[in-house]
Amino acid sequence: MARTEPWYALKLPPPVILAAFAFGVYGLARGLPAGNWPFAGHRVLAMLLAGGGVAVALAGVAAFRRARTTVHPHHPEKTRTVVVTGIYRFSRNPMYLGMALVLAGCALWWATLAGLVLVPLFAATLTRLQIVPEERALEAKFGAGYAAYRARVGRWFGRAGRVSAMRRNGRC
Repeated sequence: MARTEPWYALKLPPPVILAAFAFGVYGLARGLPAGNWPFAGHRVLAMLLAGGGVAVALAGVAAFRRARTTVHPHHPEKTRTVVVTGIYRFSRNPMYLGMALVLAGCALWWATLAGLVLVPLFAATLTRLQIVPEERALEAKFGAGYAAYRARVGRWFGRAGRVSAMRRNGRC
């Protein structure tokens, strides 16, 4: 039996989700000033983090362009190839990772500890609404090739299964 995605999957563009969470971060910064923690250099760190996020996301877009495949997040079935080179050796979702870094940069810019809490919630939301449906579509289209890539590279960053393998080997 084929698994169907929930009606809300792949509906909202990820940049819209990012903007909504950024407004949430801003709202927390203004609405809960007791949770703000400005420190020397927090804005410099925020710019570095957000700039790094933009660079990571653009590296993902550039890799897709070089491979001549779609970056359109609502139609993963139109993907022509699985990109496994460049930044995709380290993350299966560098565009989304970059967005999470930009959001963390926003929280640092506004110096809101409460806003930083939204970063993992943003990642969980993108995982549910966008990444899991994309993964299912890619596995359906590319089969074992995508499954092997998925086993090698982590969803957000790093090697997939590394912690599990370390636990099995008694290293964690």
